[in-house]
Amino acid sequence: MSRFHFPAWINPLLPAVAGFLGIGALYYTGLFAYGVHPLTSDVGYRPEQPVPFSHALHAGELKMDCRYCHNTVEHAAKAAIPPVGTCLNCHQGVDKDGQSPTVAIHVNSNRLAPIRESAVTGNSVLWRKVHDLPDYAYFNHSAHVTRGVSCVSCHGRVDRMEVVEQKATLSMGFCLTCHRNPEPSLRPVDEVTNLAWEPSEGQEDIGAEVAASLKIHPNENCSTCHR
Repeated sequence: MSRFHFPAWINPLLPAVAGFLGIGALYYTGLFAYGVHPLTSDVGYRPEQPVPFSHALHAGELKMDCRYCHNTVEHAAKAAIPPVGTCLNCHQGVDKDGQSPTVAIHVNSNRLAPIRESAVTGNSVLWRKVHDLPDYAYFNHSAHVTRGVSCVSCHGRVDRMEVVEQKATLSMGFCLTCHRNPEPSLRPVDEVTNLAWEPSEGQEDIGAEVAASLKIHPNENCSTCHR
């Protein structure tokens, strides 16, 4: 049986084929590197806000509970941005009736001018969103914080941040890793907003106890997040 030989006219095409394959390999390598790079997923993103609100001061030093400002987090999909009235509970000088509040902190601070202006005009303060999921991804805060998943798991130690920045990729892989093995991210529900909480025993044991008591079996179906 005779051996097959490629026709001679193919020889001039070999460099072009090799070049095409090389370019393809470089393209897909670059595409993969771009996809896994932190900048692609906005890790480290920390926009300047219209009011320089310090979580390190309020949540860290003053120990204010996250739910004081994000008061819908336990019963709604979104954590909510507080209205300026929440800020003025502490930072208002004199109310519309001329009465001084019990607490009046930095009432004339220039940094709080947008808050005072918003209270007068009714126009919202234009806060810049830090953790911005794609529109095709659904996330419900209440489903997580009422099941022992702390703010820290996704947002990091916000109580140490002067300027809030994105710490986790919030990618599909990030979410699926937790759904497939939730125990490392679970803590007692009453410690969810205690950002400084540390397990008194092995995290896996505590996570397993929380998962068992709350019957936690996270879904991995596409429709869980893509609705």
